[in-house]
Amino acid sequence: MQRRNLILGGFAVLGLGGWALTSQMGGGNATRIDQMPGGAIAQTSSGDIDTSTIQDMVQGNADAPVTVIEYASFTCPHCATFHNGAYKQLKADYIDTGKIKFVYREVYFDRPGLWASMVARCGGEARYFGIAELIYKGQSEWARAGEPAAIVEELRKIGRLAGIENETLDACLQDARMAETLYTWYQQNADADGITSTPSFVIDGQKHSNMPYPEMKELIDAALAG
Repeated sequence: MQRRNLILGGFAVLGLGGWALTSQMGGGNATRIDQMPGGAIAQTSSGDIDTSTIQDMVQGNADAPVTVIEYASFTCPHCATFHNGAYKQLKADYIDTGKIKFVYREVYFDRPGLWASMVARCGGEARYFGIAELIYKGQSEWARAGEPAAIVEELRKIGRLAGIENETLDACLQDARMAETLYTWYQQNADADGITSTPSFVIDGQKHSNMPYPEMKELIDAALAG
């Protein structure tokens, strides 16, 4: 609950003159959660949130015999390393060939990770993975931009680069209800699959921590052969 309030209670709200943030990320004097925009939503019980509206982001063959689920955070350096490297091999070997169903599920350990997810989802299913690639490719820049407002602006640049209009980005990034729903959805998935670190993979129903691609390939091949 404490992490949930920390991430959602400091939710960024777009004002007419730019981004108005009600608290600083770490340190400084923080506004009380119940005084923050979206604060009342942030204190809503997760049991009151309907997460059926959140769509899994899927690639590959929906009817494939083996499903690979990745749990990752857009602010996780190891996740960026995977997506900038091994993921491209996984895509060529198994996703594009229709051998597996690949499901990507976001993990929210911090506010920037949630904001990045909202930008990626703002483009819809068709553009999600392309935007995710841009987010991971530029992680070292936007995630270290400094103040929250600067981080948000860098993410907005990625959204614009992907062809999303400013007005659409504004609507996505100020949707506090969506932020709450996404966070609850993440918690439900993480609890169900026992996810405590990123990246984590569920391959054919079995959870695995981060691994070199040859080991992942061996696991997938064994699952396909079984």
